[in-house]
Amino acid sequence: MENYKREFIRFLEGAGVLKFGDFTAKSGRKIPYFINAGDIKTGEQIAKLGEFYAKSYLEKVGNKRCVLYGPAYKGISIAVSAAVALSKEGLDVPFFFDRKEVKDHGEGGMFVGYVPKAGEEVVITEDVITAGTAIRESMGKLSAIDGMKVAAVLIMVDRKEKGRTEKSAMAELEEEYGFPVYSVVDVYDIIEYLEEDEANAENVARIRNYLAVNGAKA
Repeated sequence: MENYKREFIRFLEGAGVLKFGDFTAKSGRKIPYFINAGDIKTGEQIAKLGEFYAKSYLEKVGNKRCVLYGPAYKGISIAVSAAVALSKEGLDVPFFFDRKEVKDHGEGGMFVGYVPKAGEEVVITEDVITAGTAIRESMGKLSAIDGMKVAAVLIMVDRKEKGRTEKSAMAELEEEYGFPVYSVVDVYDIIEYLEEDEANAENVARIRNYLAVNGAKA
């Protein structure tokens, strides 16, 4: 495993973002581990997370100046921290996020921050994709912006789970919308990391059993 992947998983675990137990995902699936960007609670932690996203952006998207979109609520801090980290790397990108309810006073509207103009490309920043539900919700909102194009989606962890078919949710989204979905690590990286300590044997077994049922076949 690459060192940066191990560093990232260690960071997620230390910050309480990666947990093991019994959880219910947005998709309704019962899952043995949970990734929650909402557990990032300090300036140092969110700055570090932004650095990982910036690294992923530069590796996958390049030096192209896209607009970062952070879906409410967890995606907001990710987009902001990634934009700050990218600016320190010499790439100043705008960002925006949505409201849960459309504002009908003041500046009004559904979005806050920079709203993309026709022809500009957007990179969506999310924490994790399970069945693709949150990304489809985001695409429904972004479709209101004329001429906007999504260049990519950046997430923390690819759970390697099937979506509506036997294919992975990420593969389905890529086919459905025509943009790539990139992750810093995937669930098999997490398994490899956990297997380095025998004390994690139970969690490894539960994750593998879960993937045997819900893992993507392609």
